[in-house]
Amino acid sequence: MAAYEQPEVIIYVLSDSAGDTGELVVRAAVAQFHPLIADIRRAPFVHDAATLERFVLQAKEHNAILLYTLVLPGLCERMAEFAKEHSVVAIDLLGSLIDSLEAKTNRSSRHEPGLNHVLDEDYFRKVEAVEFAVKYDDMRDTTGILKADIVLVGVSRTSKTPLSMYLAHKKFKVANVPLMPELQPPDELFQIPKDKVIGLTINVQYLNIIRKERLKALGLPDSADYATITRIERELEYAAAITKRIGCLVIDVSHRAVEETASLILEHIESN
Repeated sequence: MAAYEQPEVIIYVLSDSAGDTGELVVRAAVAQFHPLIADIRRAPFVHDAATLERFVLQAKEHNAILLYTLVLPGLCERMAEFAKEHSVVAIDLLGSLIDSLEAKTNRSSRHEPGLNHVLDEDYFRKVEAVEFAVKYDDMRDTTGILKADIVLVGVSRTSKTPLSMYLAHKKFKVANVPLMPELQPPDELFQIPKDKVIGLTINVQYLNIIRKERLKALGLPDSADYATITRIERELEYAAAITKRIGCLVIDVSHRAVEETASLILEHIESN
């Protein structure tokens, strides 16, 4: 958060595990109030009542909301007691669902934190996919195209790398290939099934803004050829010719979040 941005709301996320689940839920909720400025403060691996109360008092001091994902026996009850005692708004993200599941299945919860991070086969597949995405990013090694589950192609700044990493966390091995008029596309692009290839395109004006911002971030003048309309149009025309030759799906990423584009890609991959 930039120094001049004062948060409109502070939200503590407490967990007896890493706290990923709680933070994701908070961010999803906050997104519905854009441009709300929220300061999300995560407190992971909380295993004792004293630490719980310390964070409840901090939340009270900052007039904050407190969300918690606690499964260790007794902690949920103590959290509810502390929140009531100190008049803090506290939301139990898992408790009601766990109670409902116990009632519905007539089985007791295991009350073990971190079970969704168990080092099982699924976890190692995800790690392997992330390592693959890093290795075969930006055509560093074209042999990755033949090994990949998904190959992303597009001009610079069409979210190829963020998409590769997002899809990797879904356990897909992704290679991405930048398309530029000065570079001959790798032969491997035309040797794999077209359904594995996803073309990414973008609106000219939108890409112009993104590239200018990128140049500014690098301390370069935004008048560089990289960000000119003429250059962008030339690159997009070249990329369109390549994706037409491949015959692959093309997705316009203009104003689309990475998650939305990824959802369209997965829908396409799973239907073929």
